[in-house]
Amino acid sequence: MPAPGRRSTTARYARHVADSLSPGAARSFGSEADRYDRFRPGPPDEALDWLVGEHCGAALDVGAGTGAMSRRLAERAGRVVAVEPDARMLAVLHRRSPAAGAVVGAAEHLPLASGQFDVVVVSSAWHWMEPAAASMEIARVLRPGGVFGVLWSGADRSVDWVGEVLAAPAGTPVRHHRRTVDLPPGAPFERPELASLQWTLPRTGPELLGLAGTYSSVLIRTPAEQRAARSRVEGAIDSIMQGADDGVRELPMRARCWRAVRT
Repeated sequence: MPAPGRRSTTARYARHVADSLSPGAARSFGSEADRYDRFRPGPPDEALDWLVGEHCGAALDVGAGTGAMSRRLAERAGRVVAVEPDARMLAVLHRRSPAAGAVVGAAEHLPLASGQFDVVVVSSAWHWMEPAAASMEIARVLRPGGVFGVLWSGADRSVDWVGEVLAAPAGTPVRHHRRTVDLPPGAPFERPELASLQWTLPRTGPELLGLAGTYSSVLIRTPAEQRAARSRVEGAIDSIMQGADDGVRELPMRARCWRAVRT
């Protein structure tokens, strides 16, 4: 439950976040929330083992999107709450993950009472957040000894054919996503730890095409530009699928994991 007196402030803040991000990249995913949920793979078991362990009491998924991480947390946690600023993404999460408590809100101003979670996880969303404010809010809702975990997970674009299929359309501004967590001075956490994981997922041509269409660099484009991007990706997929057994290619995946314990 939200802390007393925070509900109206949080609602106004969530609306402000939504308005300030739209129609930019961070708000583009909601327009294709169902396809995002279908084609974006969730985190691997090994990442959950490292971030969460076999079991925890209460877990919070911040920037939850359509719930890929929330569903994995539900396998290990007695209680899961998912916070997401985009109501369209949250609607898919609620439909797909009814066991998770779905809450509209932002990492920088969590609509939740203090000290109630054993684990707080941000999965492939930290680069959309203001790090100092988000870190301190996460510290606030964590219990002492609780774990703050951040995961960056996705297709490994350093592999040539993956980079070709998932390349941003021509003219996309270069945007460097943060792959580190810089805790602000005084943040109540122990020294952070890092882990790196690699694995593969079998994917058909249509699944690779669907994945390529879920990135903000495509979603913010005009319909004509999206059609051009789709045509380019279809050509790249046709080329890399030649000789693939049963029309399936193993998609290389990579995850960078970060965690810190609340003091």
